[in-house]
Amino acid sequence: MSLKTLRNLFLILALMVVAMGVGYRAGARGVGREILQNTPIVGNIPVKPTSVDFSLFWDVWDRLNRYYIDKKALDYQKMVYGAISGVVSSLGDPYTVFLPPDQNQEVKDDLGGKFEGIGAQLGIKDKKIVIVAPLKGTPAEKSGLRAGDWIVKVDGKDTSNWTLPEAVSKIRGTKGSSVVLNILHKDGAKPVDISVMRDTISVASVEWETLKFKNQSSIVASESGKTKIKIVKDDCTDCGQVIDLRLTRFGDQTTDEWNKAVTDIKTKIANSQNKIKGLVFDLRNNPGGYLSGSIFIASEFLKDGTVVTQESIASGKQSYEVDRKGKFTDIPMVVLVNKGSASASEIVAGALQVRGRAKIVGEASFGKGSVQEAQELPGGAGIHITTAKWLLPNGKWINGSGITPDIKVENDDNKSDEDLQLETAIETLVK
Repeated sequence: MSLKTLRNLFLILALMVVAMGVGYRAGARGVGREILQNTPIVGNIPVKPTSVDFSLFWDVWDRLNRYYIDKKALDYQKMVYGAISGVVSSLGDPYTVFLPPDQNQEVKDDLGGKFEGIGAQLGIKDKKIVIVAPLKGTPAEKSGLRAGDWIVKVDGKDTSNWTLPEAVSKIRGTKGSSVVLNILHKDGAKPVDISVMRDTISVASVEWETLKFKNQSSIVASESGKTKIKIVKDDCTDCGQVIDLRLTRFGDQTTDEWNKAVTDIKTKIANSQNKIKGLVFDLRNNPGGYLSGSIFIASEFLKDGTVVTQESIASGKQSYEVDRKGKFTDIPMVVLVNKGSASASEIVAGALQVRGRAKIVGEASFGKGSVQEAQELPGGAGIHITTAKWLLPNGKWINGSGITPDIKVENDDNKSDEDLQLETAIETLVK
């Protein structure tokens, strides 16, 4: 993979409010810091548009200096940043953003893995700030926030025309403080206020466990909302077993956590006396990350061939292939996705589906198909520029539509103790 490829990243549509910073996820060790800190700016002399008259800009600047009543409010550095933000936002691309130094630092802090916030992933859908997914066990989940919720207001301020970094900055805060979110639920008739107490959020990016299940043949398969599979928590000598492997994010520790999990799972399978029937790969609520991360993970399951194709003005079409020898290329598997699965997680799920490696169970994924490049600017500021789009191995661009599951299943938000998607995935795996 070329150095230029390593500089290309996926702006996670679901900005991590666990960090309350812009949610980038490093998919390969060391890549994140290289991208965020050392990406060079090409060219020192900008191309100046000959047809643009800047006199109006300076006229307005001068009038503010001369006539604005509150002289203390004339923060010239803030005004410069505001002007730059306006130029960038005029493109109408929510993923091409200018970051002042404080927001740019939040991007870097987000890679550490431990944050203070509410524990939700944010995104933009139809020009609205939405909850992509609340993280398990966090204040966001405990407060009743759901995937797909529209954040209408934050502490009484309307979110119309906010960028993702703006939303992140308004919602983030220190442990023990609270924020009031005016929320319109997906099927709600009117918005409701939800107060969320911020806390320290620490989430492992890779988790796994062995699940035991019973096949309840007495349950009629056609019965609405039922499966023949029941997950069993107690000891059960005659139960079937599967591995439930969850990848929740692409952070600094993801590669190390992933490799350790894979080694432990291989040992577990070897000692299971053939009781383990396969693997459920859970990518639900995974907001994505770097291109290299998606290739690294997909290469664990694919023996060879194309993982993803990138299309840009600068380089045209470039296909990226399996780049290592994976340890799970033969194990039977099913992939779980939902509307919180975005970016790099969609690449992995889509590649496994298109290549015929695994069936997809769940809901249509978020639909994030563009690539951003992060560049450092003088004074600690930064800019993220959409430079390309990515395509599945079959050439499909899923932007806005997402990955369509082979088996569509929705969980009931009112039945938090049930996971019909997971049960269906196990049933599909052991058929």
